[in-house]
Amino acid sequence: MSVLGITAPSAVYEVGGRRFDSRSPGFAEAIADAHHSQQRPRCMCLVEGVEMYVARLGHGYIVKRMPDTGSHHAPDCPSYDPPAEFSGLGQVLGSAITEDPATGETTLKLDFPLTKMPGRAQMPPAGGDDSVASDGTKLSLRGLLHYLWDQAELTRWHPGFAGKRTWATVRRHLLQSAELKLARGDALRARLYVPEPFSIDQRDAINARRLAHWQHALPVPGKPQHLMLLIGEVKEIVPARYGFKAVVKHVPDQAFALDEQLYGQLGRRFESELALWGAAEDVQMVMIATFSVSAAGVPTIVELSLMPVTRQWLPVEGVFEKQLIERLVADGRSFVKGLRYNLGAGSALASAMLTDCDGASPLLFIAHPGIEDTTQCREVCDASLTVWLWNPSSEAMPSPPPRPTPHPKPPESGVE
Repeated sequence: MSVLGITAPSAVYEVGGRRFDSRSPGFAEAIADAHHSQQRPRCMCLVEGVEMYVARLGHGYIVKRMPDTGSHHAPDCPSYDPPAEFSGLGQVLGSAITEDPATGETTLKLDFPLTKMPGRAQMPPAGGDDSVASDGTKLSLRGLLHYLWDQAELTRWHPGFAGKRTWATVRRHLLQSAELKLARGDALRARLYVPEPFSIDQRDAINARRLAHWQHALPVPGKPQHLMLLIGEVKEIVPARYGFKAVVKHVPDQAFALDEQLYGQLGRRFESELALWGAAEDVQMVMIATFSVSAAGVPTIVELSLMPVTRQWLPVEGVFEKQLIERLVADGRSFVKGLRYNLGAGSALASAMLTDCDGASPLLFIAHPGIEDTTQCREVCDASLTVWLWNPSSEAMPSPPPRPTPHPKPPESGVE
């Protein structure tokens, strides 16, 4: 699995006229030299290669895709990304999301605050993440979650991932996806809290690291209070002794407080998500939230959005999409899950794109139940693309486009 455009161990690069498997001992030195001399490596997933660039990350270097070039790679390449129009990413790319290849940094414009004025009540989120009124120039809270999920490549599935996508893996990739991202002038990584897998033996150390991470969000008299960002799996959202609380898995000894107004909005704004979570035992609920931290260290949620996921951490919008994604996983297919970002519920969106077919990758659509006119699904696609369409209100799920018979690939030559 790859993150931030870093190719997986099977990738091959051409750097300075030499080819390297990314596992090669000399690969790190080669890309460091490429960075210093401002050379552009090429990913050799295609015969002609695809230009990449090298960015600094911590004390090392990483190879990243050039902006808007993910779809130029081969569909089975770890650096491949579907065309931006495949999901809601196309609406926000270049406006809410801008990447600078010179620095490797990506600037995110958000339509929600990351500070809270002292003594001032927080206004409820405008529009709400279920209707999403953003015009695409800024990321909604849900849009940010979808972007980080995409960047962490948790929207990708390959049969080799089975049994390996634990919360520890999800957390590691989410934190890596936040590196080199700037929001409201600050490093997003410093604001992002993704709980560690809980261990009774490590309870005290885990709690100490959590409190240390929250330190810069503590209130300072007379100054705006910084808000933190939480991404975690919800265990329950219930009435508390005083007010209401959200209990997050892996944080069993610290609930997140909610006020009555926000709690009352949940059922209206996330009715379908909560219904799916309540009806299916194998659905997990991911929450993204901004939260403040009191002087006593108690976190209080300011704004939140919810995203149901399968046991493989693949997002699903409803029972029919869940049925499709589970079918693809059970059949051993490779695919990328489409995400809505800021798009409203009425916009046509491909549920998935198959990446294990020859030629153009087929797009899989599910028509909204009760809607007979399905032309909108086809109109969002390039005419050259294969479109698979399922109308659950009138038919059983048709078989997805078949996977071609595998044939052995010739060994790479000239790779160090």
